Amino acid sequence: MKRCWTAVIAASALLAAASHAARAEDAKEQSKPNNEFANKLYAADVTKQKKTYACFVRQYDSAHLAKHPHQKVSAMKILVTAEQVPEDESTNHSFSLGLKFRQRAGNFESFGSCSHAKPSEDENGKENLRCSVDCDGGGINVELSADAKAILVKVDSFRILNSKKPEDGTADSLNGGADDRVFRLDRASLEVCKSLVTDRQELAEMLAQVKKQVHAAK
Repeated sequence: MKRCWTAVIAASALLAAASHAARAEDAKEQSKPNNEFANKLYAADVTKQKKTYACFVRQYDSAHLAKHPHQKVSAMKILVTAEQVPEDESTNHSFSLGLKFRQRAGNFESFGSCSHAKPSEDENGKENLRCSVDCDGGGINVELSADAKAILVKVDSFRILNSKKPEDGTADSLNGGADDRVFRLDRASLEVCKSLVTDRQELAEMLAQVKKQVHAAK
């Protein structure tokens, strides 16, 4: 009988150890960054390189603008960037945005950082990246379409600068009005967004990815 109890105790100890190991492994898996949303957004595995880019653009035609008479924006494009940083296990995201107004001359831009690879959920349960303009300049939400071929840029209010005069510090803002609250932008070649990159080295890295994409498509 004593031997039986010894065997039972030993088996219980093994089960407890196995259960503890399983829980530890589950916790480890849960703590890993979830890049599923990011991989869909960038149409690539964002962990395979230091930086990954995606470009989305929309030029509104006269028919669309006629149906939306209060829309101030005539064109918008956005470059989102995923970056792997050694001191951070999660993927870091940032954005650069360019836009034109239908009744104002000039090109305007904005930029800032976004939430990590595990996206937030909006009030409808939709995954999205929340992006903020530096120095309390407002921000945008980026929601991916079901087919991953487009994004919805949702606007409350965010700061913009004139692209030709960024150094003068004069800031304006785009406020989400009746027809400027949500913008659907379509996925485009990275070359379309190259004007949003001012750093030469980063531009070279981005264009190198364009060549890789072209090569892979052949």
